[in-house]
Amino acid sequence: MKLVNKHIEKDGSGYVTLRPEDDEDMWHVYNLISEGDHVRALAVRRVQTLSSTGSSDSFRVKTNLTLEVTKTAFSPAASSSQSNGTGEKKEPTASLQISGKVVEENEFVKLGAYHTLDLEANRDFRLTKTSGWDSIALERIQESTQEGRGAELGAIVCGEGTAAICLLSEHMTTVRQRIEVSIPRKRKGGTSGHEKAMENFLSTVYQAILRLIPYQDLKAVVIASPGFTKDTLYDYIFQQANLTSNKPLLSSRSKWIKVHSNTSHVHGLVEALRAPEVAKMLQGAKFAREGVGLDKFHKMLATDELRAWYGPEHVALAVDRGAVGTLLISDDLFRSSDPTTRNHYVAMVEAVRSKGGEALIFSSMHESGQQLNLLTGIAAILTYPLDIEVVEMEEREEKERLEKEKNGGGDEGD
Repeated sequence: MKLVNKHIEKDGSGYVTLRPEDDEDMWHVYNLISEGDHVRALAVRRVQTLSSTGSSDSFRVKTNLTLEVTKTAFSPAASSSQSNGTGEKKEPTASLQISGKVVEENEFVKLGAYHTLDLEANRDFRLTKTSGWDSIALERIQESTQEGRGAELGAIVCGEGTAAICLLSEHMTTVRQRIEVSIPRKRKGGTSGHEKAMENFLSTVYQAILRLIPYQDLKAVVIASPGFTKDTLYDYIFQQANLTSNKPLLSSRSKWIKVHSNTSHVHGLVEALRAPEVAKMLQGAKFAREGVGLDKFHKMLATDELRAWYGPEHVALAVDRGAVGTLLISDDLFRSSDPTTRNHYVAMVEAVRSKGGEALIFSSMHESGQQLNLLTGIAAILTYPLDIEVVEMEEREEKERLEKEKNGGGDEGD
C-alpha cells in the first residue's frame, strides 16, 4: 500500500492518505477503518435537476465526499474453481464498502445525507480517526506500507483428485484456485480409467502452478496431503520441468517441501506450517510466528493448563498481574464498534509489550487466526502458573475489601 500523505500529531489526532494496491491492502484498510472515523474519497452521485418548465433530468457526477463511518463491509477475493480440467481462472479482487453520513457539504450532496463509498485499488482516500490514532492502528500503517511486502509462501493442499492452490502473505491466505477432478477407483483387471484421470488431475494442477505460483520470488512452496498425493505431485512437477527444460522451476527445487497434513482442505495449512523444515525456511515471517505461537499454546494447555489461559476476562486478569509471556489476539477484536472495547484490547497489547512480553496479532484471514477465533479470539501463555479459580477468588475478596473500606469511610465521615 502506498502512503501518499501522513499528518498525525503527538496526541493521536490527524489523518493519513493511502492508496491500496492489492487485495491484502484492502484487508488492511478494512481493519483500519472504525465506526465514527471520517473517510474522504471519490464518489459517484446521481444528481437531479428541475428546469423552469417543470421537467426534471438526472445525471451522474464524480465528487469527493467525506463520510462519518457507520458501517463497513469487506468481501474477500473469491478463488477461481476448475472442475475436470476445464475453465479459466478469473483474477481475484476484494471489495470494500463504507457507509455513513456526509459531514462536509458540497454543491451536489447535502450535509447529513447518507451515502456508500466503494473503496477501490489504486484510488486514494483520506482517513481521519476521530478517536485518535492508537498504537495498533499505527503499527498496521507501518506494516502495510512497508517496501517489498507481498506473498512469501506458496502452498498446494491436495488429496486424490482435489487441490487448493494458495498464496500466503503476512496477513492473508489467498486461495487462487480450487481444482476437483473425479478419480475412479482402481478395479481388478484394469486401471486405465484411474490412471488417465490421475494424469488429467496432475496436469491440471501443474498448469495452475505455472500460472499462479511465483516460485522464483517465494521463500518456499509447500505441497501438503494426507497420503501419497504430495509425493506423486512433486515427482510429476519436476518430471515435467525436465521434459520441458523449465530451468527457473528446476533451479527452485530446493524451495519445494513435501509435508504431511491430516486433511486435504485448506485448514490443513496450519498443521503443514508447523513442520520443522517449513518453519526453518520461514523464520521471521509473521504468519509463521503466529502458527508456532498457537501450537505452543495448545501444547501448554495439554501439559500445564495453569499457564494457558483464554477468554477476554481471564486473559485480562493475567495481564493485570504481569503474568503474560505471550499474548495471542485476533484482529477481529480490534474491529469492535465500541471505542472503549477496542481501547481495552489496545491497552492489553501495550501492557504485555511494556513488560517485555510478546504480543502476536493474528489475522483472521489466515487459518491460524480462524482457529484462535474459535478460542474467543484471545489467549495467553503465562510466565508462571496461575489457578484461575484462585485468582478470581482473590479478585472478589479485594473488591469486597474495597467496598467495605468505602462504606466504612463514609460512616466515619457522617
